Amino acid sequence: MKNLTEKQQNFFELLAQTYGKDALPSLEVIRENLGYKSKNSIAQYLKALKSLSLVKERSGRLYIKPTTGAPLLAIKVRAGFANALDDIVDKRISFDEMLKLDSPSVFVFRVSGDSMVELGIFEGDYVSIKKTSDAQDGDIVLANIDGSFTLKTYRKKGQKVWLEAANPQYGNIYPKNSLTIFGVATGITRRF
Repeated sequence: MKNLTEKQQNFFELLAQTYGKDALPSLEVIRENLGYKSKNSIAQYLKALKSLSLVKERSGRLYIKPTTGAPLLAIKVRAGFANALDDIVDKRISFDEMLKLDSPSVFVFRVSGDSMVELGIFEGDYVSIKKTSDAQDGDIVLANIDGSFTLKTYRKKGQKVWLEAANPQYGNIYPKNSLTIFGVATGITRRF
C-alpha cells in the first residue's frame, strides 16, 4: 500500500487477517495475538495506520477500514438485452463509504414485513439509518410509535403527525401516546 513501510504493511495485513471487521482489542491483546514484544511498537503501527485512515475510531473503538471496494463501471448496462462490458472502471466504490457505515451516527437493521414495498423496500433488505430525532415530511424513518418500532414515511401537516406505509394494505399510523424518531433512512442494500 502506498505510504506504508514494508513492516507497517505486514502489520496491517496481519491485523486485518486476525481481526477482520471486528473492533480491535487492547494493545496488550494485539501484542500477544500477533507475537510482538512491545505494546509501544503496536501503538506506533496503529498511529501510522490511523494517519493514513486505514484504521478508524468509532464509538471509542478502533476498526480496520476496508481498503478495497467493488469496481464501478463507467458504462450503462441494460437490464433487458446483453451488452458487451468494457474494461472501463470509473472508480472503486465501497458501500461502507457510500452509506457512511463507518460513522458512529449510522446503524443498519434488517427489514421484516411488506409495508414499504411500493418504495422498493422489501423483507430481508438492509436499511441504513442515520441517528437523528429530527425528521422532515416525506423522510423514511425508523420510529417507535406507542412502544413498537417501525419503518415508515414520516408525515406532518401543521401540528398533525403520522406514519405512512407504502403498501395499500396498511393504513396510516397515528400516535396515541408517543412517537419517537430514532433516525432517517439513508439507503438500502439487498442480497439475492
